[in-house]
Amino acid sequence: MATYLYKLGRFAFRRRHFVALLWVALLTLAGVGAASAPPAGNSSFSIPGTEAQRAFDLLEQRFPGMSADGATARVVFHAPDGQKMTDAANKAAVEKTVKELGSGSEVASVADPYTGKAVSRDGTIAYASVKYKVSGMELEDSSRDALKESAAHARDAGLTVEIGGDALTTAPETGSSEVIGIAIAAVVLVITFGSLIAAGLPLLTAIIGVGIGVSAITALASPLDLGSTTSTLATMIGLAVGIDYALFIVSRYRAELAEGRDREEAAGRAVGTAGSAVVFAGLTVVIALVGLSVVNIPMLTKMGVAAAGTVAIAVLIALTMIPALLGYAGRTVKPAGEKSKLLGGGRAAKKAGRPNMGTRWASFVVRRPVTVLLLGVVGLGAAAVPAASLELGLPDDGSQPVSTTQRRAYDLLSDGFGPGFNGPLMVVVDAKGSADKKAAFAKVGDEIKGLKDVVTVTPPAPNKAGDTAIITVVPKSQPSSATTEDLVHAIRGKSASIASATDAKLLVTGATAMNIDVSQKLNDALLPYLALVVGLAFLLLIVVFRSILVPLKAALGFLLSVLAALGAVVAVFQWGWLSGLMNVEQTGPVMSMMPIFMVGVVFGLAMDYEVFLVTRMREAYVHGENPGQAVVTGFRYSARVVTAAAVIMIAVFSGFIGSSEAMIKMIGFGLAIAVFFDAFIVRMAIVPAVLALLGRRAWWLPAWLDRALPNVDVEGEGLRTQSDPDEDRELVRA
Repeated sequence: MATYLYKLGRFAFRRRHFVALLWVALLTLAGVGAASAPPAGNSSFSIPGTEAQRAFDLLEQRFPGMSADGATARVVFHAPDGQKMTDAANKAAVEKTVKELGSGSEVASVADPYTGKAVSRDGTIAYASVKYKVSGMELEDSSRDALKESAAHARDAGLTVEIGGDALTTAPETGSSEVIGIAIAAVVLVITFGSLIAAGLPLLTAIIGVGIGVSAITALASPLDLGSTTSTLATMIGLAVGIDYALFIVSRYRAELAEGRDREEAAGRAVGTAGSAVVFAGLTVVIALVGLSVVNIPMLTKMGVAAAGTVAIAVLIALTMIPALLGYAGRTVKPAGEKSKLLGGGRAAKKAGRPNMGTRWASFVVRRPVTVLLLGVVGLGAAAVPAASLELGLPDDGSQPVSTTQRRAYDLLSDGFGPGFNGPLMVVVDAKGSADKKAAFAKVGDEIKGLKDVVTVTPPAPNKAGDTAIITVVPKSQPSSATTEDLVHAIRGKSASIASATDAKLLVTGATAMNIDVSQKLNDALLPYLALVVGLAFLLLIVVFRSILVPLKAALGFLLSVLAALGAVVAVFQWGWLSGLMNVEQTGPVMSMMPIFMVGVVFGLAMDYEVFLVTRMREAYVHGENPGQAVVTGFRYSARVVTAAAVIMIAVFSGFIGSSEAMIKMIGFGLAIAVFFDAFIVRMAIVPAVLALLGRRAWWLPAWLDRALPNVDVEGEGLRTQSDPDEDRELVRA
């Protein structure tokens, strides 16, 4: 591996014009594809294997043209003080709005408030239900604009008008904080390298990699049915790993220069050593992201695969474009320890002096491993305590900021019709095999009326064939409450007795039931996913480190950091700690996909630091140093750059906390705090403490397994005997 990458690095350095043109051509091709691609809107949403999805599929068959899973909107009208919605002027304004709402090409139906009994008891609130032919993620922007314009016309008549429902689902906005995150990354790079040119290389290559990845996603969005969130995740992960991977190779290049090697040789050795770590670190991230497909939620699978593709591009760019750009940069990229004239007066590296911070810290940990280990584990354990109170759910309009029209519509409906009105349940009764279909429908309605937490049960609405009916159930509690979830399970619990008495099948669906099913599906998939991802990465790390205990320690440390990060997410987004600082306007259950998503992404990123840091230790150990000294050597060369990489990744992820989308905000915070815990507590404290305690046992591998494993030579041992025809040549001039 190291020898091959060494040759690749030297080739890219020598043939830099060809390599640079190749990547520019790929970026141009992807950009042209994205610009010429048809607008894809948002991805369709389906959850195979759930009862809610089976009910939707049945409705598509038995109620043709109904668009059971189509987008919905509730246009909520509130009369001015002292007036009622039944007043003539207000009624005329509403009826005019209803007529406008029904004129859209994607509109399936509009229910008039006055004929559909959608006026509150006190007469001050009314709503019109709009049903669309396509889902909220597929709805055209023109339909959303028409919906908003109709509401604006009613406001002109003096009414308060708000819009709820999934018809207003739009692409998330990240805001200026994302740019601030990149700016912080740039400052960290400048401080790390002491050179604007060296600092600019990782940023440039990361932006090019993300540009190619996101442009490709945009170009393929329509044929592959990719949603807007897909490109957001790819940007988030691609930027973070793209900067980090380039950072490690540039840092190793400067270290090789400091040892007196010429620039081409330094580029080859940097790619051969640090590049090997990049390859395996990238593989762990790709495994974690592609592994999301085991959940069997198409949207999550597409997000994971697209982000994995962007990570693969980041790896390839780091291995090829970085050495090519180093060739262009020439002498402007200084050896390690030297500063540019602009930032450091052009001073040379110090030949000898006080040990750096990484060396001093590692020496302290090696002397006090038990103390450091206990403090690290106890600290992460304390941070993980809130995770015991984790409540999972999917956000609805009640979790939106109070400044949004969706939230205001949600609150108006709760005031006028009760909290459960925002999450009605759709009960589908399949009586095709029943002898008395009408009796079966009535039996289901009567059974549901007898349950707790039920406010309203509508009469059965059969299809034309009369073999299937829809019953709408309005709970007393809000959609995201545990009481409503219990009601869904209680209704489904009646299925066996209904089938026994009437030979009819009962299915519960609707947005609320779908959210409950998604949460359950994600919970059920968490342990198999964790076993798959950690298992595959464990095997990969055995090959990399040729050790059993080092990969085991890496996996256990990851679990600590993830639990601590989940605890922090619960504290902020569920309990409300520091919610003002994070601009979290509404606390509530943590999104169901958060645990499994954090497991996948954080595991991949955590293994990045494990590979980069421990590879240097392994390299020192293989070259003859004792275990304790190898730990110190690894920190001497890697601590500064790993710290910089972690700060950069935290800055990039933190930039997404400013998103208007609750899911993106929570993911950004969760990943940022997880990287902080993993990089600075697990990898910088717990890992060296454990290795110091284990000593030579850390690198133990059974002889039979040692013979069976391929030798990937991540440490670059083969490069020590690599012939260097340019060894005696003068430094390559740019």
